[in-house]
Amino acid sequence: MIIIKLGGSVISNKNKPYSFNQEIIEQTAEEIAQFYPNEQFIFVHGGGSFGHPNAREYKIREGLIGDVKRKRIGFSKTHQAMLKLNSLIVETFLEKGLPAYSVSSSSIFLIEKGEIVYGELEVLRKLLEKDFIPVLFGDTAIALDKGIDILSGDQIINYLARMFKPSKVLFLMDVDGIYDKNPKEKGAKLIKELTKEEIKHLLESSESAGIDVTGGIGNKLKKALEIAHYTDVYFANGMVKGNLIRILKGENPGTIIKRW
Repeated sequence: MIIIKLGGSVISNKNKPYSFNQEIIEQTAEEIAQFYPNEQFIFVHGGGSFGHPNAREYKIREGLIGDVKRKRIGFSKTHQAMLKLNSLIVETFLEKGLPAYSVSSSSIFLIEKGEIVYGELEVLRKLLEKDFIPVLFGDTAIALDKGIDILSGDQIINYLARMFKPSKVLFLMDVDGIYDKNPKEKGAKLIKELTKEEIKHLLESSESAGIDVTGGIGNKLKKALEIAHYTDVYFANGMVKGNLIRILKGENPGTIIKRW
């Protein structure tokens, strides 16, 4: 079984609210269709330009404090926006003949201090047994410590990797992988393979290699370090046609962190 994270920057234009990269999702579905049903898949997608605007506007990460009535409305609005994005992805997969099945993350996970503390996974196991392709997503979630919070796709990936121990975990992004510095800077070089020690070193002292490990990439590396305890982790450009096929065939078009 393979777990694939579709980054928000792959499925939408984060600078354009409620945009959807239809062609990229169609491309992804077509490439997956070459391996299904011989291979099982779980997809998790980010919020992109659907979930983030509401989450920011209503300050969901603060928890259920302040104007609680308004927070409840914002919590539901954020979830509804994610359901719309999830529906677009699932419908695209269905059109390509793949039995994608939406699973609402907020209905099966509870979080505390920003991490999943409980997951009801039996439904996922049964869906996989019957050859469905579960599609989960970054979502709002009930938090045991502050009432409500945001549950990221990366957190979900980490938890599922620990529970299911897949053969591979793929992070599909809008860049080719992990670079030795900001990929937009001149002379930036793609790092083809990272070891546990190298990741720890980068996270402990980002200045040592000049890599930008702040924000999204830093969080992904932290999660990848944990996931690599169970399986190989790949970072690749999900916008490039054929990259997904190459990884599923055992090639490395981006960056790999081998299981340690």
